[in-house]
Amino acid sequence: MKYTEKSKIRDVISDPVFGDYGRLLFPMQRNYMQGASLGTMKLSWYTSICPEDTVAVVNYLWDRASAGETVFYDIYAEEEKLADPAKRDTGLFLFRGKPGGKVAILNAGGGFRYVGAMHDSFPHALALSQKGIHAFALIYRPGGDTSCEDLARAIAFVHENGAALQADVSGYSLWGGSAGARTAAILGALGTARFGEKEYPKPAAVIMQYTGFADVYGSEPPTYGCAGANDGAGLRRTMQARAEAIRKNGADAEFEVFDGLAHGFGLGTGTAAEGWIDRAVRFWLRH
Repeated sequence: MKYTEKSKIRDVISDPVFGDYGRLLFPMQRNYMQGASLGTMKLSWYTSICPEDTVAVVNYLWDRASAGETVFYDIYAEEEKLADPAKRDTGLFLFRGKPGGKVAILNAGGGFRYVGAMHDSFPHALALSQKGIHAFALIYRPGGDTSCEDLARAIAFVHENGAALQADVSGYSLWGGSAGARTAAILGALGTARFGEKEYPKPAAVIMQYTGFADVYGSEPPTYGCAGANDGAGLRRTMQARAEAIRKNGADAEFEVFDGLAHGFGLGTGTAAEGWIDRAVRFWLRH
């Protein structure tokens, strides 16, 4: 095992095996991250960060990259990055599943201020890959509009390159936590053409955690949601009401609440939420 909980975050970022994309493993907006080591990392607005999950993610990516596999993909061409330098800080980390496996695209939260992937999408992606699913974790430009544009581009990238990656893009799913869940819900309902890409198929399901997003467009795909009981009554009521509205419009929807948990519990390792991701996958695969 290359890294442990005592390993310094700066050493992971600068590890030559990760090349230039090592900086994207952690929030580019460093003021939203605390702690110098993998074991002491804290992210703003997140609870229940599991150091074991963090270490497992970093070692998985290091092992794959060291073996010569591509674990990071640019989603914008060089000329697009020259026109908008912020696009240099975007891309997809791939947690590879089995050949021919299904596809999930994941969006971490961070209040549209930063991307908290190391807690809010990378552990999920690793867990999904262990089920044979190709899980793509998106690093996007923080912001309501830019996050949607980057997710639309990510969906386009996966569809354009699915065959080469030995991934089955049919019936793919979109995942997100907090701000990332809002983005996933919007793309799931409105589609990629709304955000500057060709019209690609909508996801078979949207999986969303702890978000106060209330809009219902009437075109939502099947949607699974979950939140902590201590995350505010307003947020829980909003998610429950949205699930009921989606069902009323004719699509399937499920919503779970977990006792004792606040915002941003991620995989919920060692908490009342542990195992939610298995139920979410079963919900998705039903559709």
